[in-house]
Amino acid sequence: MSYRNLLDEIKKRLPSLSYILTSSDRFLHAEATALIRDLVPSEERDFNFHSFDLLASDQDKASIDQILDVVNTVPFFAGRKYVLIENFQKAVKKDLKKLEIYLQRPSESSVLILLYEGSLKKDAKESLKGVKQIVLDIREGDMPAWIREKAKLKGLGLSDDAAGYLLATIGPDLGMLSTELEKLTLIGKPSIGRDDIAEVIEGKRTYGTFDLINAIRAKDTEKTFRVYSILRETEEPYGLLGALNWQYAQLLGEKSSPREKDYLYQVFRLLNSADMGIKTGGFYPFELLLVKLLRLSAQR
Repeated sequence: MSYRNLLDEIKKRLPSLSYILTSSDRFLHAEATALIRDLVPSEERDFNFHSFDLLASDQDKASIDQILDVVNTVPFFAGRKYVLIENFQKAVKKDLKKLEIYLQRPSESSVLILLYEGSLKKDAKESLKGVKQIVLDIREGDMPAWIREKAKLKGLGLSDDAAGYLLATIGPDLGMLSTELEKLTLIGKPSIGRDDIAEVIEGKRTYGTFDLINAIRAKDTEKTFRVYSILRETEEPYGLLGALNWQYAQLLGEKSSPREKDYLYQVFRLLNSADMGIKTGGFYPFELLLVKLLRLSAQR
């Protein structure tokens, strides 16, 4: 099950008695938490919405026994109680056993939601067999659809072209994409186009990531690094890498000659090999990547 499935479950007010939401991106856990919290009216949240973190300090951390006491307590108001356990990947075996016993006779008036970072380990899978699992991670190819759905939740209509442009400009960082969508709500339009996004995101900036890729393909070294020097003032290297990946993927999807496809495959090999270095090393590995891309363009 995917993030789309979570939204469907939210619309039905989480009909199952227990869920486990897995993701390698903490932003998606924060998003899920906000969606679940919004199911409870603000005046009832102190009673019918509870969140516990297994990574909290010893002073603030609740034991599994204390958490299950909350789950088993009848809701103060009419309706259901929602109880979240964050960072459940830190649960120890004895806690998993206690939860396994609870799941044999779960409370009918509460929904237990476990937030798990990463992939489920074997012992967790065995203990949580009756829990509905939803994998929140979003593949890059699904990001335009996620952007449109996220915009819809904020009351904005976004075309495929506008969503693609936003992704190409910002890169695949979900937190940054969400922030930019929040800015777009301030425009006051129900439907947002590419030009609106360019005005808000690019602002007074002279160049965008489209200019960077065009300069590379034009074999213009001076302009490539002039554009890059401006972009690095407001963009992280890994975000720029994501934008390059997306734009080159768009070019590959267009009708290309065999020679052009061979060139693009070589580009992707360079992007993939630079991925880890840019993730850990910052700007220098990205600048080295630009040099390699320019050399490859010069060979065409």
